[in-house]
Amino acid sequence: MTVLFVAAVSEEAAHLPEGADLLVTGIGTLPAAITLTEELCARRANVTLAEGLCAGRAGGTRPERIINVGTCGALRDEIPNGVYEIDRVHKHDFNVEFTSDIAFDAFPRVITPATTGLFPTGQLATGDTFVEDSGTRERIAQVAGLVDMEGYALAAVAHRFDVPITLLKQISDRADEETAPEWAAAVEGSAVQL
Repeated sequence: MTVLFVAAVSEEAAHLPEGADLLVTGIGTLPAAITLTEELCARRANVTLAEGLCAGRAGGTRPERIINVGTCGALRDEIPNGVYEIDRVHKHDFNVEFTSDIAFDAFPRVITPATTGLFPTGQLATGDTFVEDSGTRERIAQVAGLVDMEGYALAAVAHRFDVPITLLKQISDRADEETAPEWAAAVEGSAVQL
């Protein structure tokens, strides 16, 4: 099976097997979406769906699966540290309630990737906010147990190109006031677990 591993930063994927096909996107939804779209266009992942996006690009080998490896924050104290396979992901920083009557959704509001059963599952909220305060943590915790900055964007691109995706997230912090120093200290250990 042709697998494309995707990580926001190389440190998150430092312990992948030698020779793994790795794409590093940068942090946040926009860099993640743009970089993965460019890569899939270069590989012509699905000519029919990608025709408009990929006009003029050379052919390549389509990945049969995308595996996103990365860190995340835990939004609830009862969630133990470990690796989670995401079974539901949505954007937490775009409120579509007020636009639901005036606009169509270009992408699903919630994406539910198939899971392997090899890891405990979790629900992920993605946004362009590095969550490091209890108020934001509590608000997002009402709809998800984990938070990151790329998962939904990658899942949306994979959905658009009709390539299955697996999101594997290692808890690196508690998404609270101690997050920044915790993440920096935990990223190496998280990469080992992933």
